[in-house]
Amino acid sequence: MTSTLKISRLTKRYDSVEALREVSLTLEPGMRMALLGHNGAGKSTMMKIILGLIPFDGGEVSVCGGAPGSAASRAQVAYLPENAAFHPALTGEEQIRHYLALRGESTAQAGELLERVGLGHAARRRIGTYSKGMRQRVGLAQTLIGRPRLLVLDEPTSGLDPVSRRDFYALLDGLAAEGASILLSSHALTEVEARTDRILILSRGRLVASGTLPSLRQEAALPVTLLVTPAEGRAKALAAALPGATATADGRLRLDCPQADKLAVLARIVTALGPQMADLDVIPPSLEDIYTNFSHRDGS
Repeated sequence: MTSTLKISRLTKRYDSVEALREVSLTLEPGMRMALLGHNGAGKSTMMKIILGLIPFDGGEVSVCGGAPGSAASRAQVAYLPENAAFHPALTGEEQIRHYLALRGESTAQAGELLERVGLGHAARRRIGTYSKGMRQRVGLAQTLIGRPRLLVLDEPTSGLDPVSRRDFYALLDGLAAEGASILLSSHALTEVEARTDRILILSRGRLVASGTLPSLRQEAALPVTLLVTPAEGRAKALAAALPGATATADGRLRLDCPQADKLAVLARIVTALGPQMADLDVIPPSLEDIYTNFSHRDGS
């Protein structure tokens, strides 16, 4: 199956500033990819190149089998900016009908699209009365027009409440299951941690890390945290048996160990100290930990 997006050794300069330096990635059909990086890391520049809005200086970019910005690729790509803006005097339904007409699609689909993003109840209200989260969902509705093969989303959950964010990611899961590829830029690391298939970390224009969350955890080699809850009356005895552990505010004992030693340490604790424990939690490095690790490696 043809890759939806293929970038090889992409380079982009602004005068003396190298915004992107030999970045390579491949996005397959049905894949959800998170693009992470601090402000100025090159995320927006990459998205603009993919959309065909700006030229690039070196490398190769293929978008749905065509050149970025070509008629063939534009017909198969949808984009949602961080701050979607619409005419405040139009209703949600009128706005989506307008976009459908521009794309040569049946305007009768407007109600269904708004229903899919949770705006069916407000379809005939003026957009000027919408909250930021509701306007963001109008933007998401317009990205669904024409069943795009590639969705490019820039901070798409900005302004959404927790329930709306959950519904948004459920919608993305459904689109990916249908074969759509998703490239999502976000600063909300806890959100994308469990809802993306592959993670890319940009720093100062360079791709400093790429892979699945488990593979990045292994590459980062950050310690695993074990939180041990003592059984009633066994706190002192358990603390004595775990001399490397530190006490937490809630009475548990925290022990950090290298990932390579995790199973051995767990086996020792459970076998030797099982009766003295009420509970044991294993906490792997979070995406935020991993992101910070790779960014600092690059000197950021």
